[in-house]
Amino acid sequence: MEQTITILIYIHAFLGGLGLISGLFSVITKKGSSFHKKFGKLFSIGMIGSSLISLPICWLPNHKNLFLFLIGLFTIYLVLAGNRALSFKNKHKKGANLLDKLISGAMLFFSIVMIIIGIYGITNAIDNSVLFLFFGVFGAFMTIKDFKFYTTFSTSKNAWLKNHIGKMIGAFIASITAFIVAGIGIGSLIAWITPSILGTFYIIYWNRKVKQ
Repeated sequence: MEQTITILIYIHAFLGGLGLISGLFSVITKKGSSFHKKFGKLFSIGMIGSSLISLPICWLPNHKNLFLFLIGLFTIYLVLAGNRALSFKNKHKKGANLLDKLISGAMLFFSIVMIIIGIYGITNAIDNSVLFLFFGVFGAFMTIKDFKFYTTFSTSKNAWLKNHIGKMIGAFIASITAFIVAGIGIGSLIAWITPSILGTFYIIYWNRKVKQ
């Protein structure tokens, strides 16, 4: 059993590394170029594959971790929603389909779960409960914006692009955070939160650039 877990962890780490490296190249290459698209696809494959493998690992003996399980779901949501945003480039698109709503709705549900766990943990002085609350609020904010986007994308200029950039950069931030926490072994509160805060400023920068 332990050997199987070790193999899964190595595959998870390899795909995570693929996501991190390809994500970096996707960020630094010209947006919309063939290189950007190719690296973006590799990034999506790496991040979704790595996150999917992490989900069962988080429930195995000696590896149980509810927080990492929920973060895995959060990462999958970011990549899926980020790629789905590209379909809204067509102004004649009638609106979000069932898949779009399921992706955002599921993440909204799990975000509420994280918020509840975080509030309960903080109230009962459980370590690192603020992480549940932080990412829960962050996830709820993003998914509520999704449903607003679904009704205004046709009238808001480049809304699809801002949505795509925000989600994919968010997923890239997740890969950096995973490298810092799991790769380097720095699991402090600051290590978890700092990349998200810095990444948020980067997303704001790109949103303003796209708007201009």
